[in-house]
Amino acid sequence: MYRVLTESGELLAEISGKMRHLAQRREDYPAVGDWVVLSVRPGEQRAMIHAVLPRKSKFSRKVAGQVTEEQIVATNVDTVFLVSALNQDFNVRRIERYLVMAWESGANPVIILSKADLCAEPERLASEVADVAIGVPIHIISSAENRGLAALAGYMTQGHTVALLGSSGVGKSTLVNRIYGKEILATGDIREGDDKGKHTTTHRELIMLPDGGILIDTPGMRELQLWGAEDGLSTSFQDVEALADMCFYQDCRHGSEPKCAVKAALADGSLDQDRYQSYVKLQKELAYLARKEDKGLQAAEKAKWKKIHQTLKNQPHR
Repeated sequence: MYRVLTESGELLAEISGKMRHLAQRREDYPAVGDWVVLSVRPGEQRAMIHAVLPRKSKFSRKVAGQVTEEQIVATNVDTVFLVSALNQDFNVRRIERYLVMAWESGANPVIILSKADLCAEPERLASEVADVAIGVPIHIISSAENRGLAALAGYMTQGHTVALLGSSGVGKSTLVNRIYGKEILATGDIREGDDKGKHTTTHRELIMLPDGGILIDTPGMRELQLWGAEDGLSTSFQDVEALADMCFYQDCRHGSEPKCAVKAALADGSLDQDRYQSYVKLQKELAYLARKEDKGLQAAEKAKWKKIHQTLKNQPHR
């Protein structure tokens, strides 16, 4: 069942039998932010979904666990707020990972550094983020002190959709409440000792703002495995790839090869060792995922034709 927002109000909807029959993968089903083709039964407050309209953007991750399958977090998003708290849980490498996925989605990333009231040096940490988030706007905020929130209003204009992404406990739900102007989402405290958050948003939620914009709040993601993000990796690590293009050998692996621009940058400190290792790790993760996905697509195609042959076999002869 899905909740859909229509000119007749909010309705409960289900997938048509034909759409379910034609669907091969999870991405063929509606996700939060999708526009869909409906037949409405307003008297029953129900609807039937017949198709998903083309998506202009799509933020995806690999589903948690061992299954190689796509999970769509949100679609048709214009701006992605990547929310990271300036407390003990602050992690630049995690922000890099979120940036890769955001660039791949087709939406514009904006980094929100929250809970500035819990940090003694927010500007220093923001500078660390700026070193890895090339050209991405960065906002330091504190929902508790209403600090920096006014600067976010420009992203949430009429007809514009913003999705909030981040780990548990970074303050996404509290930020939504501040933006909306009243408490519409439940919020929770962080754990003592490690500043890890507790899940308060347990499902994705599409919120219509009074001024006509749309907010999509998402559950905190402790695990963000990449999904098909080669272009996003190149955009996020354009500094590393620019160095790789300067290597003497086109197929340089930045190991024992001579005249390697990447090794030279690592040696003189112009390329941070941790950032380069993060790039290599994400590269390997995407290569492994591509191999697994290829096997998964072959299995899905085989299952599809098996279902078609079974349907034909069960039809009466004429």
